[in-house]
Amino acid sequence: MALKDQINADLKTALLGGDRFKGDVLRGLKAVILDEEVKQNKRDEGLDDAVIEQLIAREVKKRNESATIYDGADRKELADNERAEAAIIVGYLPKQVSEEEIQSVVDKAIADLGVSGPAAMGQVIGAVKKELGNTADGATVARLVKNTLQ
Repeated sequence: MALKDQINADLKTALLGGDRFKGDVLRGLKAVILDEEVKQNKRDEGLDDAVIEQLIAREVKKRNESATIYDGADRKELADNERAEAAIIVGYLPKQVSEEEIQSVVDKAIADLGVSGPAAMGQVIGAVKKELGNTADGATVARLVKNTLQ
């Protein structure tokens, strides 16, 4: 089942089951997908799962950043709400790889590219993200690449 269809089915299930919070979160996610379809002029054929996964990863990142800001402003109830939304949305992402697996891909990319030093960071991150896609968190990849190149 396509990712968009899965989200629609889960939205319907949540609303019929009376889970208003999950329904609202999935409705918002559906709106993000629709907005991107309109932007890319692909409303009729829809987006492929890889693009939808990128959108989902971006939404999870937004919510985590918002939760951090709310924590800094001592607004625990809002931070908890953002984390709860992120927990629902992250279920639609592929299983995340471990830091050890990311580190091995980083080491391989550095060896394959034959680069060293902080100036090559963008090149290595690009190669790692190309190989791992949405299965690795971008911030973790960047941190590991930075540590390895220094």
